[in-house]
Amino acid sequence: MLTVPETYKDLLTDEKKAYLFLATTMKDGTPQVTPVWFNTDGEHILINSAAGRIKDKNMRARPTIALCITDPANPYRYLQIKGKVVEFTTEGADEHIDKLSFKYRGTEKYGNRKPGEQRVTYKIQPIKIDAH
Repeated sequence: MLTVPETYKDLLTDEKKAYLFLATTMKDGTPQVTPVWFNTDGEHILINSAAGRIKDKNMRARPTIALCITDPANPYRYLQIKGKVVEFTTEGADEHIDKLSFKYRGTEKYGNRKPGEQRVTYKIQPIKIDAH
């Protein structure tokens, strides 16, 4: 179960539509940050990307990550999470990106797929959570 203070749990709901800023590590040790859509399964943070993108390559090679989830109404109210990618899968990933598209855009299908694109869902296990 995600151990998030009660007063910050709203940041994890579909209603809040908070963005997650994902920090991964490049091969040369430098950080790479990307804003992404997310949801949770109650225990993990779930994100989705296309296979072969920089964040995909980084998370596969170096699964220790950091992320920040900001309140859309107040960016100084946020959760900072250090974690580890514990699973990545293509199974159900198309359905997952459609679910995220509904959360963030209100559309039943994700409309930005490229021909031949393979979607991937990543499960991130939080190791440390700080609320600010």
